Amino acid sequence: MTPSEENSVTSDFVRSYVITGGRRLPSAEEMSLLTLVMLAPDRELPPQASPEVRAIWELCSGGYLSVAEVAGHLGLPVGVARLLLTDLFEQGHLLRRAAPPPAQAVDRTILEGVLHGLQRRFA
Repeated sequence: MTPSEENSVTSDFVRSYVITGGRRLPSAEEMSLLTLVMLAPDRELPPQASPEVRAIWELCSGGYLSVAEVAGHLGLPVGVARLLLTDLFEQGHLLRRAAPPPAQAVDRTILEGVLHGLQRRFA
């Protein structure tokens, strides 16, 4: 391949290991897909922030989003998003909330009783 042919190959695609610096991705236990993250108040974007961190900063400034939502909005693999979000959390730039607990099953007879009561009251 000649030098002119090498320069003509361009792509916007960036490999995950370039974004993460080759670091190990955090486990799902450290930050699950449902963990909610939001930008901490009164924080300033680090001047050396990568384009991905800048995008996360802008996205998370509007309120809580799940890790899965952040990854989806940015078009990043979930593991890469987890790593970048973990970095920002450890630096004090993000607030993190645990995933909401799963809903418990409600007894069907209770729901039917409430429904019948509402129907009698408002029908």
